Amino acid sequence: MDDLEEHLGLHKHLVDDDGDSSDNSSTLRGKKLRLPLVQPMFVETKKETGFTQSCRMCLEQIREAMLHHRWQEAAEYMACYPQILEDKACYTTKQYKELIWRASTEILHHHPKSTIEDYNIIYERLKHSGFKLYLKVSLEHSFHLMLQGKFEDAKQHLAAAESWRYGKESSAQIQRTKLIQAYRSLLDFIIWSEKKVVLSNNNTVDALSENQSMHNYFRQASVNLKGILSNPGVWDPFILSYVEMLEFYEDYEEALKVLNDYAFDNSFPPNPNAHVYLYKYLQRHGAPQKKLIHVLKNLQLLVPSHELMLEYTSLLLQSEKQKNTQKALGIVLEMLDFACWRNNLDRRLGEHHQ
Repeated sequence: MDDLEEHLGLHKHLVDDDGDSSDNSSTLRGKKLRLPLVQPMFVETKKETGFTQSCRMCLEQIREAMLHHRWQEAAEYMACYPQILEDKACYTTKQYKELIWRASTEILHHHPKSTIEDYNIIYERLKHSGFKLYLKVSLEHSFHLMLQGKFEDAKQHLAAAESWRYGKESSAQIQRTKLIQAYRSLLDFIIWSEKKVVLSNNNTVDALSENQSMHNYFRQASVNLKGILSNPGVWDPFILSYVEMLEFYEDYEEALKVLNDYAFDNSFPPNPNAHVYLYKYLQRHGAPQKKLIHVLKNLQLLVPSHELMLEYTSLLLQSEKQKNTQKALGIVLEMLDFACWRNNLDRRLGEHHQ
């Protein structure tokens, strides 16, 4: 709704709270001021054409219908509004397209009789309305298909977007393409996981064929998931998916390398989750106590109130070294600086050591 208000050019008056400044009153008298951050698309002017006026009034009706949750009425007006794109005098076409995209999907989301075909029609029209929105709309389209459980369809749309090119690639376009590649690989993992469940729960399926199919999805997914580590960022679900597949195929060395790089590569932003994932992996595979302590030590520097600090203190106490005992006491005292631990630390410590 903020977008609609912005595009309707709603103005706000600046009013003096005290009301006793004659200078301010004389300055503001007869003059409408608006917030400088808003550049409205629709402001009624003397030179406004009949077509533009009709579009502005249509948008006002869409906004009014959405505010009062009259979704059928909003949908009927929205069916007419895209005609604004035919206005040759329009110099902000991209803004109109963005508005149509956001408002249309919002209406469909709330409309009681909307179908997945309605979404597909809207997304396909928007994709081909201009190259600047193509990748963003494709990504959102795939998200909607994922929510509907249509993973194969979502993957097909992402594959098409991944191969899409227009002119010279901008840095933003390159980044979106990398994101699309990552999500396509995540879909490969989801389909791989479904096949794994079917294979484990159904003895009647062709095991050889299913294993081959699973391995194909693993190979497709691993290409981009492995490449994620060359692009610093927070990639938690993608890293976890890749590690799960590597563990399934017993490539423990590669899985450990991926988690180590994700946690300790200085080019990545500090990420407590990366250390948690590494700790859980080492714990699952019976790593020595010294390695577990090393990982939790780094986690403690990032999040001293993390619940795994209970395990950290326990590991330190188990070492039976005087310096570690003192360190464990210091960690517990530091945890008491946080409100979340002040009332239940004694109970949680007791439960943990039991």
